[in-house]
Amino acid sequence: MDKLSQRISEIGIVPVIKLTDPERDAVKLAQALCTGDVPVAEVTFRASGAERAIRLMKEARPDMIVGAGTVTSTEQIDAALNAGGQFIVTPGFDPELVEYAQKNGVPIYPGCTTPTDYHAALKFGLELIKFFPAEQSGGLPKIKAMSAPFPQFKVMPTGGISIGNLREYISCPVIAACGGSYMVTGELVEGQRWEEITELCRLSREIVKSARSEG
Repeated sequence: MDKLSQRISEIGIVPVIKLTDPERDAVKLAQALCTGDVPVAEVTFRASGAERAIRLMKEARPDMIVGAGTVTSTEQIDAALNAGGQFIVTPGFDPELVEYAQKNGVPIYPGCTTPTDYHAALKFGLELIKFFPAEQSGGLPKIKAMSAPFPQFKVMPTGGISIGNLREYISCPVIAACGGSYMVTGELVEGQRWEEITELCRLSREIVKSARSEG
């Protein structure tokens, strides 16, 4: 894997963020995540102003890895890169977006859940792919089954990941990192509950470290 993907894998958990008020929340959220030892964020384009949130987070914490999620167009890739985004995540596998990201030298993690998706990712030389929606698509048993014919890939499951099943997922050697929103829910962010977010991040990192040391 490239250096950035390797660093994400070392952290082991990627908060998936939807911000409705970047000016109010982006910087405080970035600080809360970093204080909790999770210096990475996937800011989704499900809310307007995602590029503004990316820019604010990167300006506040240059040491943090910030990328864009729910990317569905080349225009959004441009917006994310112009804001300082460092990686791209797409819900599904779109050859045009993968090619465009690679042309621009930015890591892209497309959503893949079928053998056809994996074949497509293989042709583009990808090493880390998103498995989305994870729980709804068969969860860890399917990820393990898919790794048999496709051992080339490390996987980042997203969708249905919680503090309750994080250990089970991250213990699997195929899993590079888990994407999750449980530590950055709308309720927590809207309530400005930064200390709770930090604590959930700390707990998540402890689970990741413990699970991997046992493995």
